[in-house]
Amino acid sequence: MKASELETMRRSFDTVKKRSNHIKESPSTQRLIERVREIKKYSIENNQELINQVCESFKRNDIDLIIAETSEDALKVIDDLLLEYDCKAIAKAKSNTLREIDFKNHLADKDIDVVETDLGDRILQLKKTDNNPVHPTGPASHLNISDITGIVNESLGAHVNPEPREIMELVRSDVLKRIETANVGISGANAIASEEGSLVMVHNEGNISIVSLKDLHIIVAGIDKIVPTLEDAISVCKLETIFATGSYVTSYMNVISGPSKTADIEKKLLKNMYGAEKVVVILLDNGRSEAIPECLYCIGCGNCVVHCPVYNAVGNEFGFNNYLGGRGVAMSKFIEDDEACYNSGLYMCTLCGLCTLNCPLAIPTNEIIENMRKFSTGVGFYPKAHGVIKDNISKNDSPY
Repeated sequence: MKASELETMRRSFDTVKKRSNHIKESPSTQRLIERVREIKKYSIENNQELINQVCESFKRNDIDLIIAETSEDALKVIDDLLLEYDCKAIAKAKSNTLREIDFKNHLADKDIDVVETDLGDRILQLKKTDNNPVHPTGPASHLNISDITGIVNESLGAHVNPEPREIMELVRSDVLKRIETANVGISGANAIASEEGSLVMVHNEGNISIVSLKDLHIIVAGIDKIVPTLEDAISVCKLETIFATGSYVTSYMNVISGPSKTADIEKKLLKNMYGAEKVVVILLDNGRSEAIPECLYCIGCGNCVVHCPVYNAVGNEFGFNNYLGGRGVAMSKFIEDDEACYNSGLYMCTLCGLCTLNCPLAIPTNEIIENMRKFSTGVGFYPKAHGVIKDNISKNDSPY
């Protein structure tokens, strides 16, 4: 990342800190933290049982469910669905899981226009190169107003001034025009309630509401997103909002429990009144069932990277794909392999523990990384300079 981008990112992170500090320590937030810790611990320990329950509740709610073991499996399902719907354009909402499976690059050589509807993600999409996100909920937090103005004007052939509202209105108009003919919407989910068979999605822009109105709504989410009840799911989403944005609650919280339907004519059930005629959920494993349980407690708030000294120094080169910072490094071992884990910054971490101190779930990321280094060394992935020192000590009883 450029020095100017790092500076802008740090300023954005400082804003998040100031917004959230006054509510993170409140009694209501502390109670919520304890509740969500219990929810996530129980959910991960009983994940298979909850998956079994989801299979039944989704069937009851007329939601199609596919469990994908790998990213390739998930992409194959998506390909088949897009072919079935003769898809030419997709309205896409923000989703870390879709980034995980490299969804957009997978469709790059197909004649399908994937349009990001989230403003930050759309700005990065228009940037075209060097456009990886820097925060799970604020993907373009490293770009200043001048950068964004240049990106938008160049990509859209416009001449807007460096004024936030002008930029927002131009991008909004362009997005709405491009997705007019889209018959497929695709998104992630912040939490899944196994008992009710409901998916909860949080957003401030209202874009997920638009995405969910397309004929086919595809939802891709990790198996770690499942919790027992809708009340539990709402609690997870509330806590994520507090630590991600510094707000008590997000502007919108969509609960999807099936396709659009009505029974207002002689109580006969008809699908596709205004929203989706078909909802398909792809539950993704992709290494999660083999992961260290604490890695799966994450609710995606990004507060760890906001406070991480390494991340604040080097930016998104510390992390794996879209899973940023130390937690991303830890997950890369299970999503991919030991080499990916090493290349993601396994030895960049200072093991200071600020991520854990600032994580609402108290995920011991520094301890996980320290243990992973032991395994990584055993399979030959470690800094070569360390290897030289090790060999010198073995041969010469000295590091020199």
